Amino acid sequence: MQGDIVRSLVTGGSGFLGSHLCERLLERGNQVLCVDNFYSSRHTNIEHLLPNPRFELMRHDVTFPL
Repeated sequence: MQGDIVRSLVTGGSGFLGSHLCERLLERGNQVLCVDNFYSSRHTNIEHLLPNPRFELMRHDVTFPL
């Protein structure tokens, strides 16, 4: 439906590709949940996204249950 809020989950969202995907989804108006364990990625890749109210960051390893 037009006007519905789209929620997107990006695993590995603070990596190079994931951070760019998060940016693009936010530009489209999506709500984005970025999940990353920061094992091989950088927090600096997503720092500029943190003030966006539609962006949420969860530090978590997806190989473990919530």
